Amino acid sequence: MKYNLLGNTGLKVSELCLGTMTFGGKGFWTAIGTLDQSAVDQLVKKSIDGGINFIDTANVYSEGLSEEMTGKAIRNLGLNRDDLVIATKVRGKMAEAPNGSGLTRKHILQQIDASLKRLNLDYVDLYQIHGFDALTPLEETLDTLDGLVKSGKVRYIGCSNLASWQIMKAVAYSNYHRLAKFVSLQAYYTLAGRDLEREIIPVLKDQNLGLMVWSPLAGGLLSGKYKRNGENEGGRRVNFDFPPVNKDRAFDVVEALEPMAKSKGVSVAQLALAWLLHQSAVTTVIIGANTTNQLEDNLNATNVTFTPDELAQIDAVSKLPAEYPGWMIERQGADRVR
Repeated sequence: MKYNLLGNTGLKVSELCLGTMTFGGKGFWTAIGTLDQSAVDQLVKKSIDGGINFIDTANVYSEGLSEEMTGKAIRNLGLNRDDLVIATKVRGKMAEAPNGSGLTRKHILQQIDASLKRLNLDYVDLYQIHGFDALTPLEETLDTLDGLVKSGKVRYIGCSNLASWQIMKAVAYSNYHRLAKFVSLQAYYTLAGRDLEREIIPVLKDQNLGLMVWSPLAGGLLSGKYKRNGENEGGRRVNFDFPPVNKDRAFDVVEALEPMAKSKGVSVAQLALAWLLHQSAVTTVIIGANTTNQLEDNLNATNVTFTPDELAQIDAVSKLPAEYPGWMIERQGADRVR
């Protein structure tokens, strides 16, 4: 397991991060996972034993139950809190009341206390906004997050699911007002959907923000269990077909990976994860699992290597079609490459 710096900080996080959406299974989240505490403890232990020091959760996962179970696992296993990097999120609906969601000062301050109580922690290492709130001024959100860092309840702040202009606006505001600023973005990035490469990854590299990848297997589509003809061995996408994917292009990727996986003696899923680990913008890849076998398979992705020819082959089958202004920037900039 390698450890990377999280953005422009000295904080080291494992290249694989344990995701907790499968913990609990309450309400809508039953479609993703329904693990009980015993199973959660096993997954957390196997992750830690495998070198993972980074755990990501959110207040909305199973309506708070995921945070509770994460905290219990830490206590049940006797883990040293100081050895762990714990991340959670705020934005989603936690109550039906008018102020039960969003990124207002009121909601954020209420939710950080609720998350800390569920996790049974004094602080979280990374507190992330889970998306954009069009009703709340970004300035209000950033001022509030800065206050949480100053209070000691939060060590670093991050964002998730934002557009490039929103990221840049937030970073510029924080810089200008000398506030704590986002150190990372959590976003969807996969061989089946490389949209991040158009605008967002250039911003992350320019501003030195870390990238935490969610759904690296495109909701299981790149696990190898799904076939173009519709045959599959079950899985999450049967009941929850998310995230949206161009399935023809995705199956082109799967079919290119299958012989490569066979020749290396690894799974298709390991290749898809390993490709992400070879991307310079990626800080950590979030892996979630319903079984210890799934988790072990994912952990082994850190051992996969590619030849330059193999990387070129994967790139050719998965690369984005050219779009403006990208193709014009590339054409005009050909004489000014470092």
